[in-house]
Amino acid sequence: MDAPKNAEFAHIGKSVIIKGELSGSEDLYVDGVVEGSIELSGNNLTIGPNGQVRADVNAKGVVIQGKLEGNIRASERAELRSSAVAVGDIFTQRVAIEDGAYFKGKVDIQREAAKPASSVVSKPVEHKPEAKGAAASAGVAAKTAGGAAPSTLSSTTVTKP
Repeated sequence: MDAPKNAEFAHIGKSVIIKGELSGSEDLYVDGVVEGSIELSGNNLTIGPNGQVRADVNAKGVVIQGKLEGNIRASERAELRSSAVAVGDIFTQRVAIEDGAYFKGKVDIQREAAKPASSVVSKPVEHKPEAKGAAASAGVAAKTAGGAAPSTLSSTTVTKP
């Protein structure tokens, strides 16, 4: 695989050496040397066949063809090609390891990523003292300190486990 096909990506060539924190908002192709950390939360990282990375990586997708020493946090997918040499742990939803790749570490398959807080619906919830049943009173009592039920709750956020 060559460099990513879309127009917005950064390329670190074979002769480039970077030491420190690397972050960006576009896809990144590394064919040089990077030591430190790589933060590309909403974008993809590709480590080319000549790439040598000693860093913890946080990206949407990670494809390794070269060498990586460090942990990978890929929100969507991590892929180790046949020429990959990776040492470190992988935390992702999906992982692919081709035949011939070297990997030493653990793989932690994550559940689907939680929805961003902005998409969670919050609305006022009114507590009615005349509500009957253990389930109705238990839900309110669990959210209050000292067991006293308030007359109105300001908001409730619903999240999936």
